Amino acid sequence: MPHTLPHFGLTLLALAALNPAAFAQEKKEKSGEVIYRQMCAKCHGAKGEGAKAYPVPLTGDKSLTQLAKVIDDTMPEGSPDLLDAAESRRVAEYMYDAFYSPTAQAKLNPPRVELSRLTVKQYRNSIADTLAGFRPAAPKPDERQGLRGEYFNARNFQNNKRQIDRLDPEVNFDFGKGPPKADAELKEKFDAHTFCIRWEGSVWAPETGVYEFVVKTDHALRLWVNDNKKPAIDAWVKSGNDTEFKTSVYLLAGRAYPIRLEFSKAKQGVDDSKTNPNPPVKPAFVSLNWKRPNRTIEPIATRYLTPQKFPEAAVIESPFPPDDRSLGWERGATISKEWEAATTEGAIETAAYVLAKLPELSGAQPNAPDRAAKLKAFCRTFAERAFRRPLSEPEKVLFVDRQFDASGGDLELAVKRVVLVVLKSPRFLYPDADGTSPPYATASRLAFSLWDAPPDKELLDAAAKNKLGTSTELRAQAERMLNDPRAKAKMREFLLTWLKLDQVKELPKDAKRFPGFDHDLASDLRTSLELSLDDLLSSPNADFRQLLLADELYLNGRLAKFYGANVPADSGFKKVKHETDKRAGVLTHPYVLAALAYASETSPIHRGVFVGRGLLGIAIRPPMEAFTPLAPDLHPNLTTRERVLKQTSPMACAGCHTVMNPLGFSLEQFDAVGKFREKDNNKPVDASGLYDTRAGSTAKFTGAKELAKFVAGSEEAHYAFAQQAFHYFVKQPVRAYGLAKPEELRKMFAANGLNVRKLIVEIAVIGAMPKTGDKPPK
Repeated sequence: MPHTLPHFGLTLLALAALNPAAFAQEKKEKSGEVIYRQMCAKCHGAKGEGAKAYPVPLTGDKSLTQLAKVIDDTMPEGSPDLLDAAESRRVAEYMYDAFYSPTAQAKLNPPRVELSRLTVKQYRNSIADTLAGFRPAAPKPDERQGLRGEYFNARNFQNNKRQIDRLDPEVNFDFGKGPPKADAELKEKFDAHTFCIRWEGSVWAPETGVYEFVVKTDHALRLWVNDNKKPAIDAWVKSGNDTEFKTSVYLLAGRAYPIRLEFSKAKQGVDDSKTNPNPPVKPAFVSLNWKRPNRTIEPIATRYLTPQKFPEAAVIESPFPPDDRSLGWERGATISKEWEAATTEGAIETAAYVLAKLPELSGAQPNAPDRAAKLKAFCRTFAERAFRRPLSEPEKVLFVDRQFDASGGDLELAVKRVVLVVLKSPRFLYPDADGTSPPYATASRLAFSLWDAPPDKELLDAAAKNKLGTSTELRAQAERMLNDPRAKAKMREFLLTWLKLDQVKELPKDAKRFPGFDHDLASDLRTSLELSLDDLLSSPNADFRQLLLADELYLNGRLAKFYGANVPADSGFKKVKHETDKRAGVLTHPYVLAALAYASETSPIHRGVFVGRGLLGIAIRPPMEAFTPLAPDLHPNLTTRERVLKQTSPMACAGCHTVMNPLGFSLEQFDAVGKFREKDNNKPVDASGLYDTRAGSTAKFTGAKELAKFVAGSEEAHYAFAQQAFHYFVKQPVRAYGLAKPEELRKMFAANGLNVRKLIVEIAVIGAMPKTGDKPPK
């Protein structure tokens, strides 16, 4: 619904003019429905669906109190005195319950749990997990960070020459002309001319996408990433003067991938030690870096490294069309020729991967007498894992036996046929499409909600024992699953989506106005925000309010220098208190503020829309036409606030901007790169703002801290956050699970102390519970 209601039908104006007393008595006795029908329906339709005079439907998210006030203040257009406050309230009550409110709309057009396909993330994760079951089990992640470093006093990796075996936090060494430094006394001195080092362990991927691994060294190296046999970089026999070596690898978020880096310092070529017994020592350095998706090159930080050796993961890189995001979250709603072609390419790529690693995955060695039987067993297990449940006897025949029969004894062809027919089956692509028995359907819904991945063995075992039928059983599983790195990755992705920052932003800024703000600094800001979000999610309390009220943020030396914090110039990221009297949580995080600003000026409108639509859940509509802000040089004496007020003062703008502007103005003490400022254009910054709540009161605040305190305690914000979380994790409309479900979620969220982790557990349980229409177990 627009924020100023358009004109009502004025069919009774003539009666009012001829006999005011009769008109008043008639109105007093009539219900809101009758008044609406007589005074409003002509312009807005009998059920608020719109008419020729005003085609936009009368729907929206204003509260009943807000709606009544708008009607009383403005309607009928041109003659608002025709309705008094009581009559306006009756009209509002009728509209609100009949067609205006989200609940009324849901009654008129009942939402349902839609059949959906796998999203792109779910597809890739499903392939990875299906094949992971054929490899050694991944170790349980522990608290250790860094890589195991083995240092050898030789040109190659001879165990009797290993001098150092330790945990290195990261690989970033400049040895100069000396040998590696040891933590304890060595068995023998290192030869500064010749030594080699092996770093080994795994690397965690915090997000999904293409990672560029970059090794910088002036000597020989080999690097393996997610492939223990074939090096991604092989410069062991070094030639030329190159000191930087790169490779790109596609990784999935929330998983650890095996990594090994071998470095050798030795003289290349002919051995001239007899003719030149005392050659000069050459310097040496080595560093292991990466460029995360849309980021800058940086050393791989300690928190992403572990000495644990995880098995390889099957990562399918075939390009897919993006998932539908029209409702604000990814969902598998659209079926297109492009998507159909992508699933075919994905199946072909998976089949090629399986055939290339068939002995390892199946345990069937070439020429072994039991090879055919083992490959058939492998294919049956593959189909079961892909379908997320046991196969029926007819399915074993259809998906496995027939494929082997049709392959004429060519076992590799039979395996390929099985992989292709399984991965193109609706049983794989549409998790709820084939009437899976309730325990297994429930397991799939729970796993896809929390991990965007299929159920693990423990969840499938619970399904097999029919122990997923109650909310208590599901809650216990969900709480276990929430500690998995895949859940942590998805929770972080949700918070970034909630902040409208799920896509990394370039943040171009005016170099003259903000010298030093470059791509590297923007990348550091992104890392700072992510570390703050990770902090909250790792806390057992995970209090939503801390997102908005925290008085600490992560800074490294580069950020501290730019923002004026007291941190050593060479410091890595650490949590510090900075401008605690001015800043408050994510609302004042420099990355958020810089993302909601122009290159050289702030944008109260963007910031106000973010707070209103994103945090408070107001349905603010986009402008009717392209919006270009007034250029500062056209009004050199005005502050940003004054320019925005000047441009948005017309009545056509006032309806939305009377909500957006005051929210955005409260953040005006922070400039376009998130630095605090006292003045704008040599005038004191006016950071006062207000918000008319749905309860009918007006909240007033000055500055970001007061705004943050209001939002943190706002039931509207809690309601909006819970709904957005439901949509993101379950990928279905929340009212499809009950018209009162949004309010029930808010109350549950409040009852649990606004604990984000507990909210997500309850959301996953609601989404996973057995539904009407699930096929009963046989």
